[in-house]
Order: sequence, then structure tokens, then C-alpha cells
Amino acid sequence: MSGYIQKLIDEGEHQRLDFKFEITDARRIARTLVAFANTDGGRLLIGVKDNGAITGVRSDEEFYMVEAAAKMYCKPPVGFKTREWTINGKTVLEIIVLKSPEKPHYASGKDDKWQVYIRVNDQNLLANRVLLNVWEKEKSPKGVYLKFTDKEKLLLTYLEDHPTITLSKFSRNAKISRFKAENILIRFLLLKMIVIIFTEKQTLYALKT
Repeated sequence: MSGYIQKLIDEGEHQRLDFKFEITDARRIARTLVAFANTDGGRLLIGVKDNGAITGVRSDEEFYMVEAAAKMYCKPPVGFKTREWTINGKTVLEIIVLKSPEKPHYASGKDDKWQVYIRVNDQNLLANRVLLNVWEKEKSPKGVYLKFTDKEKLLLTYLEDHPTITLSKFSRNAKISRFKAENILIRFLLLKMIVIIFTEKQTLYALKT
């Protein structure tokens, strides 16, 4: 049994795995829960430090704080399963979150502002309006209509010569509003012709390889 947890810990934190030494803020845990649910699902190991050291959960309150985070600070609520593992007398709480068909899930942040997070590598990052629109349109039974004008050609030509582009740069290069630039990017994303790349500092778009 301990070998299973140790194998997970040896992987280190990544897109589908996060460690928490302890839970002191249900809202922060809500971000991780929605990020997992909005992306590829994942596991949260409570009682494990960032460096992989097993400290064990300190009390039963840890579970109840996760439950509160999932039900009170996630909208819609995020479902999860739990398993307890005892290693060298210390208890590690495993929280399992599946990829959700109900995305987007929102997490309550400061000033009760609800925001959408996604999981990128070992970080929880804010989703942007383009991605939210893509998710919304993916649920629609309507097809994707793309009018291939000079603006669309400009985007593809640029990306053939450069690895990525930002929304702002595309808007400037094409001499169109951000709103129109967003709609073009959304359609290309729906057609799986480009991909969206999230980083801490900016959001980029690239040709799908």
C-alpha cells in the first residue's frame, strides 16, 4: 500500500498531481479542485510537503475542509473521492477528482469573486474568455462557421513563420478589434487548427502540430 503513495510522490507535482502539507484555507483548495475538474482530473495528496516529505494529516478537519471547498466554494460543486493511506504511522489523504463534463467550474476567491481555473503543469492558472467561449460553443449542436478572409489568412501565415502569437498582437497585426480577434481565434480552436498555451505571464496561440 505504501508503495502506491510513494510512487505518486516520486512523480513530483504535475498537471494531475498536487501535494498539500495541510489545509488552512478552503478557498485555496477550491482552486485546485476546479482546476483538476476543468482540465484532465487529478489527485491531491494531503499530508505531503512540496518536496515529497510525508508529514501526515493533522486532524479530521482536513477532510471536512475539502468537503466545504468542493460544495461551498466551487460552482457547480466538484465531486471527489477520498482514500486514506497509512505510511510509517502517518496518514495521507488522497483526494481524487475526475475530469468534469460540467465544466466550467468556478472557484470563489477574494471578495467572493468567482473565477475559472485550469491546471497547467503544476500550477492553477486563470482561464481566459477565449477558452470559456470555446467550452460554451463545444456544447452547442451547431457547427462551426469560419469565413476565410484576409484576417484569417494573416493569422495562419504569421504562425507558419513564428511559433506563437498573442491576442493583442493578432489584433494589432490584423487591425481589428480584440473582440473580432477573439472570435477568429475561437473558431480556429474549435476546428482544432490552433492550440492555446497558458503561462503565468501570458496566453499564447500556436498552430496545432
